[in-house]
Amino acid sequence: MYPHIAEAIFIWQPPFWPVESGITLHGISFWTRTATIQTQQADGSNLSFFIKVLYGDNGKLNSRGEFASMTALHAANPELTPRPIAVGTYQSDPKAHFFLCEFINMTNKLPDLCNFPAKLAKLHENSVSPRGQYGFGTPTCLGVGRPHYHKWTDTWEEFYLNFFLDVAGYEQEVQGPDEEMAELVKAIAEKVIPRLCRPLETGGRSIKPRLIHGDLWDGNASVVIETGLPVIFDACSMYTHNEYELAPFVLPHHKMNRPYIKEYIKFFPPSEPVEDFEDRVALYATRFDIISSLVYPGNLRFRNLVKIEMRKLVNKYPNGYADFKDASKLDAKLTNVTEAAPWQSLAIPGNQAIST
Repeated sequence: MYPHIAEAIFIWQPPFWPVESGITLHGISFWTRTATIQTQQADGSNLSFFIKVLYGDNGKLNSRGEFASMTALHAANPELTPRPIAVGTYQSDPKAHFFLCEFINMTNKLPDLCNFPAKLAKLHENSVSPRGQYGFGTPTCLGVGRPHYHKWTDTWEEFYLNFFLDVAGYEQEVQGPDEEMAELVKAIAEKVIPRLCRPLETGGRSIKPRLIHGDLWDGNASVVIETGLPVIFDACSMYTHNEYELAPFVLPHHKMNRPYIKEYIKFFPPSEPVEDFEDRVALYATRFDIISSLVYPGNLRFRNLVKIEMRKLVNKYPNGYADFKDASKLDAKLTNVTEAAPWQSLAIPGNQAIST
């Protein structure tokens, strides 16, 4: 990719045109070719870039999705992401596409529990969907050669249902039919998703669609060497329920795990109903395991893992939304009884819906 890499630099036009001074392969990627570009500016200063080169139609889709994602994330919290600079296609090779951003020198360490969860919460707090809907304007990908479901949708239940079924259906295409898997997917769609997602936006409760990174595991987060601050990259963003971002932290094969959730909710409390929080995150995590399954055709390890997790949820909520006990309505009734019976000295307060 060296002969035409300079094309990517010159698409961006800083105050002084850069002069290419060195290109070094950088990082490890299973899907792309990556490098750093060292340049000397016209004023004599040095400036380095990071470039990711992808090929074919999928490469074009991925590069543009990542650029849109990183641009949105950088606007919401610039201290947490590299600055995206350009995306495009090489004139000298129309099958080659690139994503260009500023180069950040990183360690191989995990982001610190003392500051990363707070900064992630700040990102979510500052990035409410401008349309007030769930989805994303640009197709994004996560380990698959096609875009995620991203259609703008009014309710989280409807969006997540399609978000989930889209990857579940593709996993069946990749790994082949499996009767148990099909039955579990059907039960998740018909029982578990209504039970855990519908209460978020009914009964006086509400949530707001917020920008997420979309694939926040330890391979996509690090620490800036010069500052010690956290940095995230390789995003496939979407406007979703913010708790969806936490799903990778419950997967046992990831190094960023539950302590990050414990810290995060100090800054961004769980949505109401709070008692469903753990199961909501578990539901969202099943989608990540399904994606892990379809990324490795013929390897059924992740399919078998996700079947276990889906079975737990299906067994817990066999009747779906019909099993939901609206605690806010129940407490309101009890409060009314208390007010009508002055002889009772203990008042039972009603739960207050929290808009998250």
